[in-house]
Amino acid sequence: MKLKSRLRAGERLRGGILRLPAEMLVELSGIAELDYVLVDCEHGPDDLVALQQHLALAQAHGLPVLVRVGRADPNQVLRILDLGAEGIVVPHVESAREAEEVVRSAHYPPRGDRGFATYSRAGRFGAVSAAEHLAAAQDVLVIAMVETGPGVENAAEIAAVDGVDGVWVGPADLAVSLGVPPGDAAVHRAKAEVHRQARAAGAAVMSIVSSAEAGAAEDADFVVYNLAHILLNTFREL
Repeated sequence: MKLKSRLRAGERLRGGILRLPAEMLVELSGIAELDYVLVDCEHGPDDLVALQQHLALAQAHGLPVLVRVGRADPNQVLRILDLGAEGIVVPHVESAREAEEVVRSAHYPPRGDRGFATYSRAGRFGAVSAAEHLAAAQDVLVIAMVETGPGVENAAEIAAVDGVDGVWVGPADLAVSLGVPPGDAAVHRAKAEVHRQARAAGAAVMSIVSSAEAGAAEDADFVVYNLAHILLNTFREL
């Protein structure tokens, strides 16, 4: 079942964020039966060949893949979705207009302006019909990241944009934007307000954590485990 369908069914989805290249971590994530993996092409290498290899390995384990893009670039979004990602996470969304542009880049006409082709990996290299491919593309997930002061101010409008499936507050960037240290109370207050606005608009909430305990306590629809921090802490304990 697609992530979007599971989200609509009320499931709480747990996955890990990783940077490229990390084929073994993709495989371990699948073996461990995480719900998804989030490949970071913003703070990790933006290498589409490596990304294709990660997607193929993940799909061999039945593991859905989301990709955080480096920026709201329609050409990058097109290529990532053509490779077979189930959705995109877009950083630094600050307004409803920007959110609308992201949605358009992720969907085919008439909803959006994504270029159409069935011979990509997402279309099984032409093995599916155009109608089947169009129907499958309806399940693309779009997550908007709110990580600046203006984004927080416009959170209600961003979350209400048709086609924005979820909102993720980026705590580190938000702290820098607000001029406060990471973990400051102002960041927590802003995060809580964005989550409230997102839920009021019917959008899902995504949140990043650095431990299993924090993940269990986090009130989010998408829990993202920071695999780099978790591995670092594990190594330190060893």
